[in-house]
Amino acid sequence: MITVPVTDYDSWRAAAIQLLAAGKSPNEIVWQAGLFADLPESGPTTGLTVPRAFIELAKVVALHRDVSRWFVLYRVLYRIVNGERDLLKIDIDGDVRELRLMEKAVSRDMHKMKAFVRFRRIPDSEPEVFVAWYRPDHYITEAVAPWFSRRFGSMRWSILTPDRSAHWDLETLSFGPGVPRSEAPGEDVLEDLWRDYYRSIFNPARVKIKAMRAEMPVRHWATLPETQIIPDLLAQADTRVVQMAKTQKMSALPFIPATRNLGELRAAAPGCRGCDLYERATQIVFGEGPKDAKVVMVGEQPGDEEDVKGHPFIGPAGRLLSKAMHETGLDREKIYVTNAVKHFKWIERGKRRIHAKPSGIEISACRPWLEAELASIEPELVVCLGATAAQSLMGRDFRITTERGKFFPHRWAKELVATIHPSAILRAQDRVEEEYSLFLKDLRIIAARLRELEKAS
Repeated sequence: MITVPVTDYDSWRAAAIQLLAAGKSPNEIVWQAGLFADLPESGPTTGLTVPRAFIELAKVVALHRDVSRWFVLYRVLYRIVNGERDLLKIDIDGDVRELRLMEKAVSRDMHKMKAFVRFRRIPDSEPEVFVAWYRPDHYITEAVAPWFSRRFGSMRWSILTPDRSAHWDLETLSFGPGVPRSEAPGEDVLEDLWRDYYRSIFNPARVKIKAMRAEMPVRHWATLPETQIIPDLLAQADTRVVQMAKTQKMSALPFIPATRNLGELRAAAPGCRGCDLYERATQIVFGEGPKDAKVVMVGEQPGDEEDVKGHPFIGPAGRLLSKAMHETGLDREKIYVTNAVKHFKWIERGKRRIHAKPSGIEISACRPWLEAELASIEPELVVCLGATAAQSLMGRDFRITTERGKFFPHRWAKELVATIHPSAILRAQDRVEEEYSLFLKDLRIIAARLRELEKAS
């Protein structure tokens, strides 16, 4: 028997080539973790070709934690080079099935890591640094880290896991040894925002415990701030369902097509009956702009003029926004503009229709449309104009007064930032010039950050 230590795909590949050239069968080899192998003298490797599909499969399976992966990989490779060229096409083959299951487990683990990593801001760090601790099931940290460097390219961050750590300094992605949970940073203010957001989207009428645990395994709960409130939310579920039946007739969700195509979303929007606002509005006012926009600006709701003409941000506030964007170098033609609520809510005063603030129920009912737009566009930056837009995406406790101009990582974009709605400037009376100047300052900061994000990506 030949003992072959192996650490990763590259070391396994190098050893496998030598073993194949020496004519060694799978049953002659013991694979184990280590650094130094005593490989046999090998013959020439000229002419050894392997299907590309196997190489891609092997690179993924190599990240699996099961120690048997090296043995199964070599056995399949041995069979392929010894006459079974189409082996990977035989799904019922035992070896192929085992590799496919490992591949599926690794791919799922990579998806979970992208979804469940939560960054924490390091207090008093200058420049600002974010750190996350996460426990993956498999050896995926180095494989997934480039995705985080693209998604959060404007942040300095570290992701710590028991096996490896990944670090991004805005330019270089580097790796280091693993770090135990005890050395990870504690809770920060961002976690309150995560809990508020999760609380705002939690639907007690759709609680499925088994499905929840399958999608969000209990072993990950320690690093997910939102899971701390799940027991209370579940305990209140029955009561909340009754309350929902009294206060919320519907949601926009049933009216949204199962697609990420922006054109299909826009075509389906006029049929929405997700709340009662459609009954008094002239029409739904869907978002407009490039389908690949780097920036999405989100307002509260359409105004009277938008309701009549069917386009967002064309009224007095919209014209002020366009003026401010022009002065700060933001090209409106390249920006997607939309609203948290798609129908105009108003009260009658004489012969005029006066804007009325949408309720929390109406904002929640319309949120699926906004999320569908963001999922389709995948912007670099979301700019929330006003409290309604910000609270729709960041939770009810988000305050413009304290968080204005700050950039937060977000599930629907690399970053989210909030400022005032331009209509607030129009209502400022004797402080119009002062408020407009502050608004321009915010937009200049946003324009600069956008340039940084584009450079990083």
